[in-house]
Amino acid sequence: MTIFQAFILGIVQGLTELLPISSSAHLAVFPWIFKWSEIPESFDIALHFGTLLAISLFFIKDWIVLIKGGFNQVFKKEKSVEGKIFWYLVIATIPAGILSLILDKLSDMVFGGSVFPIAIALIVMGIVLYIVDKHAKSDTNYENMTLLQAVLIGISQAIAAAFPGVSRSGITMTVARALGVDRESAAKYSFLLSTPIIFAAVIFSLEAFEFSLAFVVGVLASFIVGMIVIGFLLEYLKKGSFKVFAIYRIVFGVIILSLLFIR
Repeated sequence: MTIFQAFILGIVQGLTELLPISSSAHLAVFPWIFKWSEIPESFDIALHFGTLLAISLFFIKDWIVLIKGGFNQVFKKEKSVEGKIFWYLVIATIPAGILSLILDKLSDMVFGGSVFPIAIALIVMGIVLYIVDKHAKSDTNYENMTLLQAVLIGISQAIAAAFPGVSRSGITMTVARALGVDRESAAKYSFLLSTPIIFAAVIFSLEAFEFSLAFVVGVLASFIVGMIVIGFLLEYLKKGSFKVFAIYRIVFGVIILSLLFIR
């Protein structure tokens, strides 16, 4: 892994982990397109560590309020929106984490890193995202989500583990929109929901970390780009839609299939 490759892949991770376009797809396809060596598992985790830092720092104030509200709800019996959302996140993460571990192993056995299913998942999920976002209502905001909505959105993360190219943020935002959550709230809840999942993945893979200059460059690029993307997406979705991301997924999927045919 060269410094240049680490820098490029860090930028790719920062962009694609947080936008609904699948980081796993891009991190698998980019080395394949440019005929780079396969990304080591240790470096893949390093890139996710960068986006974890971005999400954690961007929402640090939110997490402090959420954790405080969650504990106050249990120990002081003080009900609040923050306390409710905190426990929604906890309840939604547990089944999602268990299912993700199981389905991720099955996915490796079935698909084996092939780019063909990734292309298909990009296209199919792009079509689904476009249709759902176009026709879904925006009846619910972040503060008024129900437990059922929170759990269904959380469990949907496991689908991303089962099918490479689906995208964790893509599936959670799509399900949130299907359940009537407005776009900005869907994105914010998706980001918060991803924090414990990515954190757990990084913790369980710490022993695979290989500290090097490429490692540092990849983490920094992923972190900086991730911070920019979060702010951009939350602001963009106040008036914009997911249409542009759906179209990008479809186009990228078609490009991959075309390259497969040519090669």
